Amino acid sequence: MKAILMTAPGAPEVLNLADVPAPAINQATDLLVRLKAAGVNPIDTKLRSKGTYFPERMPAILGCDGAGVVEAVGAGASRFKPGDAVYFCNGGIGGHPGNYAEYAVVDERFAARKPESLDFNQAAAAPLVLITAWEALYDRARMTAGQTVLVHAGAGGVGHVAIQLAKSAGCRVLTTVGSADKAAFVKQLGADEAINYRDTDFVQTVLELTGGQGADIVFDTVGGATFQASFAAARAYGDLVTLLQPGPETDWKLARLRNLRVAQELMLSPMVYGWVEAQRHQAWILEQCAALFDANKLRIEVNNVLPLEDAAEAHRLIEAGGMRGKLVLTIG
Repeated sequence: MKAILMTAPGAPEVLNLADVPAPAINQATDLLVRLKAAGVNPIDTKLRSKGTYFPERMPAILGCDGAGVVEAVGAGASRFKPGDAVYFCNGGIGGHPGNYAEYAVVDERFAARKPESLDFNQAAAAPLVLITAWEALYDRARMTAGQTVLVHAGAGGVGHVAIQLAKSAGCRVLTTVGSADKAAFVKQLGADEAINYRDTDFVQTVLELTGGQGADIVFDTVGGATFQASFAAARAYGDLVTLLQPGPETDWKLARLRNLRVAQELMLSPMVYGWVEAQRHQAWILEQCAALFDANKLRIEVNNVLPLEDAAEAHRLIEAGGMRGKLVLTIG
C-alpha cells in the first residue's frame, strides 16, 4: 500500500511517500479499514520534528485521525461489518501505525460509526479535536448548563468544536480570536462574545462581561503567557483546563489565591499507556458527537484538503500558524 513514512525526526522533508506492506488483522476484535482520509493535527508536526513517543520503532507512519470503510473484521468483531463507514483516533504516535496510509487496522472498541451527515474528509478531521474538547470540558471541568465558558483560540481546530459543545450543553460561551474574520466565524458557531486579543485585554473584557466574577470554566488551548493570564479570568473556585504543559516560569500565586481547580488534558495518553477503558470512552465520545452532527448541532470546519502525497506540505501549512479549522489528507 501507499503510505507516508517518517524516516527520522526533522523538517517536513522527512515525510516521504513509499510502498509498504498493508497491515493485517492480528486480534479477534480488529477491523481492517480502507482509509478515505486522514486528519492532520499540530501534534503530528511536533512528533515529526521532535520524535515520536516510541523512538525505537522507526520508520513511523504518523496521523492519529482516520475515516474509511471496513474491509474485513476479526473473528471476534461484532460491532461492525465489511462495508461500514467508521471514524476514529488511533495510532500515529510511533507505536501502532497511523493513518497517513491507504489501510489501517483498528480495534473495533476504539472506532465509531461515521456520522451520516459528514463526508469522509470531514469525518477524518474530527476525532482528535472532538475527544480533546469533550474530555477537557466534560471530564476535567465538569461542564454543566448555565455556566460561562471561555475558550481560547476559538477559531482553531479544538477551539471551534469546544465552542459548539459548550453551546449544546447550554452554556454561555466567550472566546478569544485574532481577527475580525475569525470573530465572524466563531459567532456563526454560536459564540456569545468574540474577544480580539490583539486589540483588547481579554482578562478585563471577560471580567466586564461577567460582572467582575470571571468565567466558570477557562479552556486554554494556547499555553504560555495566555495560561497564566487566565488565572485572573477564571472565577474564584472555577476550573482552568490547559492542553499545554505549564512552564517552570509559571507563577501560581493567583491560581492558589483564587482556589482554582487546574487540570491538564492530553487525549493521547490512553494510546501511549494502553489504557483500554479510556480508549473505549473516547470511542463513546465519538458516538455522542456523531449524534450531534446528524442532529445539525455540531459542525467541523475543514480549511484545506490535500492529497496524501502532499503530507509534508500539510505540515508546513500547520506550522505556519493561524489556520482556521482543520486540514485533511485525502486518500485514493
